[in-house]
Amino acid sequence: MNTCLILIDAQESFRHRPYFEASRYARWLLAQNALIEACTARGVPIVRVLHADGPEQADNPFARASGLVRPLAELAPLTPAAEFVKSRHSALVGTGLDVWLIRHGVRRLIVSGIRTEQCCETTTRHASDLGWDVDFVPDATLTFDMPQPDGSVLVADDIVRRTAAVLRDRFARICSVAEATAGVAD
Repeated sequence: MNTCLILIDAQESFRHRPYFEASRYARWLLAQNALIEACTARGVPIVRVLHADGPEQADNPFARASGLVRPLAELAPLTPAAEFVKSRHSALVGTGLDVWLIRHGVRRLIVSGIRTEQCCETTTRHASDLGWDVDFVPDATLTFDMPQPDGSVLVADDIVRRTAAVLRDRFARICSVAEATAGVAD
């Protein structure tokens, strides 16, 4: 095993945030599912990473007590090679994911999931700094519009473009679903 898909925070919690946008979600889901299906068809292991943090109460969608720290219902069927729960932005902090990747001989990561500029970008940078080759698939990452300090809105598509620009050739290869899965075992 040389390549692994890291599926970050593709969980029900996000539907319960005020910034959730169904139209962006639908577009992302098509690309994310295409990536899952392509990796599954080629025997690329998929590692699921979920995010949970406090406060630990039912009205916090990221608390386990909410029942929402679970995979999104519409994701393509998959049997994860491993599953980790994180409480930090990087999936490599405090989860044991790095140990799992090393033990399984993984040298290349394909990063996808939710949110583009937070957990996906942070994991990508961290993985690159630790020596993994990383493919970042912007179409298979999801984010949402964000208010800027001056009150104007930073549009989600601009956030994705910015993230791809700062990661490109420094921390990751920026690629499409097809490019990320080309050349991996069939």
